Amino acid sequence: MRLFVNEGFRAVFRHSLYCVLAYAAASVAVLLTAPAYAAFLLFAGGLLLAGVVLALFVRYFDQQEQQMEAASKTIAAYLSGDRNARIPCEEEGKLYRLFHEINSLASILNAHAENEAKAKEFLQQTLSNISHQLKTPLAALSIYNGILQSEGGDPVTRTEFTNRSEAELDRIEALVQSLLKMAKLDAGTIVLQKVDNDLSELLGEIAKSFTWRQKQEGKQLLLSGPENVTLNGDRLWLTEAIGNLMKNALDHTNEGDWVEVTWNSYAGAVQIVVQDNGNGVHPEDLPYIFKRFYRSRFSTDTQGVGLGLPIAKAVIEAHGGTIEVESSLGNGARFTLYFPIPTKM
Repeated sequence: MRLFVNEGFRAVFRHSLYCVLAYAAASVAVLLTAPAYAAFLLFAGGLLLAGVVLALFVRYFDQQEQQMEAASKTIAAYLSGDRNARIPCEEEGKLYRLFHEINSLASILNAHAENEAKAKEFLQQTLSNISHQLKTPLAALSIYNGILQSEGGDPVTRTEFTNRSEAELDRIEALVQSLLKMAKLDAGTIVLQKVDNDLSELLGEIAKSFTWRQKQEGKQLLLSGPENVTLNGDRLWLTEAIGNLMKNALDHTNEGDWVEVTWNSYAGAVQIVVQDNGNGVHPEDLPYIFKRFYRSRFSTDTQGVGLGLPIAKAVIEAHGGTIEVESSLGNGARFTLYFPIPTKM
């Protein structure tokens, strides 16, 4: 019976059984030694037995009532704001299982509240970062517009500040596009259109988009890896992620430096490495380079918005892959990507 799971009830039953056995033994003794008074003594003993058993059950139910009252006060304390309030439930039985479930519910509610607080804080930080990122180009546009209004008759001035305004608008557009991509990745609304991509051809196509830049800046973008390596994934998003890593490498190298992209295929994964011999990452910044909007106090880059690497990491992980970074100040950086090879059942 489930009632006997409860230790308190078992104790009441055990003591009641002892009393019944004692009454039975006493009854036999009375019948043998004093049969003339047996009826009276048995009646009196029966009343005493009933009283003792009743007292045991009254005490048991009083303890249950006290436990329920204590549990009620604990729940009231939790509802009043004490998030650490818990009902003791060390024993067994239905009541204690109920208490355990209430404690579990309280823990779940605490976790939800903590997550909501973190989400609210994250939203506030994100809005603050977006505001900060937009403030500079908007301020520049305002200045350029004022100059064009006052100096608009000069063709040279007009051309210069029109070009500058266009650059700032491009910067705002890049920020908005990055934010939209990050939002889609966060929301999980992206359905990856995975196909088998020739990795050599894919990386070559991405590298072509930086051809003009590398020549203008006097840098080398090198590709090296075996032919016929296939990478299963969404071509558009892979281009975004790997392109961001190449761009980041070019952003942190100087004239005469190189950026090298290598790849290989192993038993269970495809490896891509993007490395350079540029400025490297300061040890203080290394743990935070995938954090959104993170800007190093040592960085001289005033144009980046701090979303390229977080987007790359999110895309790679959406493909089931991983990304690792190694760097030392003045010795460049090395980003290593691993994409699992789908197994055929």
